[in-house]
Amino acid sequence: MLSNILHGRRPLAGRRIAVLAVDGFELVELVVPANAMRLAGATVDVISIHPGRIRGMNLHEPAMRVGVDLTLDQANPNDYDGLLIPGGFVNPDLLRQSAAARAFVRSYAQTGKPIASLCHGPWVLASAGLLKGRRLTSWPGLRDDLINAGATWLNEPLVHDGNLVTSRGPQDLKPFVTAIIRMFAGQDLEPEFPPSRATESAPQPQEPPRLVVDVMRWMPKPSVRTLLGVAAVAAGISLYRRSHGTSSSKRSRGDGHSRRSRLFGDSVTPHMGCT
Repeated sequence: MLSNILHGRRPLAGRRIAVLAVDGFELVELVVPANAMRLAGATVDVISIHPGRIRGMNLHEPAMRVGVDLTLDQANPNDYDGLLIPGGFVNPDLLRQSAAARAFVRSYAQTGKPIASLCHGPWVLASAGLLKGRRLTSWPGLRDDLINAGATWLNEPLVHDGNLVTSRGPQDLKPFVTAIIRMFAGQDLEPEFPPSRATESAPQPQEPPRLVVDVMRWMPKPSVRTLLGVAAVAAGISLYRRSHGTSSSKRSRGDGHSRRSRLFGDSVTPHMGCT
């Protein structure tokens, strides 16, 4: 499939794919599949919970940002032929707490449109209530969460189950990209990716991935910029809690509007903040 793309064939010509992500996504898990799909002829839109740009990560280190094409309140799932949810430690954890993100994902399951995810991305599928009776894989640390959500978890590079394709992480990007291009093009995956015959979930990992442990253990001391950033975040959280507590106290005394209402008006709907 990838060789066909490099030789000018465009199996996704005319297709439009949504990529659902927010700050903290694993950079290669968004950029590599998105660029491959664009080379295959697809229009790829990055959809997020806020406009502007979202921050990628290389494991634990901040990486480049990518632009958001549409926010969730602007995007219509009916306009897309498929959905990609990249991973990262932070990105899916923020998305799964968004009612709008969960509803956006559910719409693909309800219509049977293809969904692809890898690494920590399936957390969003679990929170959307889509995994009962499904077979999938993910970053090994999610195994118990996904089983508790009703899935059969397999420790394999690529698992496809109906309209769902999943992989474990960046190490599986080659089969993952090939499979999602086939799936989003409406092609059969089985000739190249025979379905697994496993009927039970793989056992729990015996230890965390050595590479990740070593990277976290030997990473350099935080820079002055990082320390200042952490201090700024801590100060922001403290101010938010203080103002939120004040607003709640004033509401309980019946003195009218909250601080948010006074500043922004009654018509403002609260949105989830993100870093």
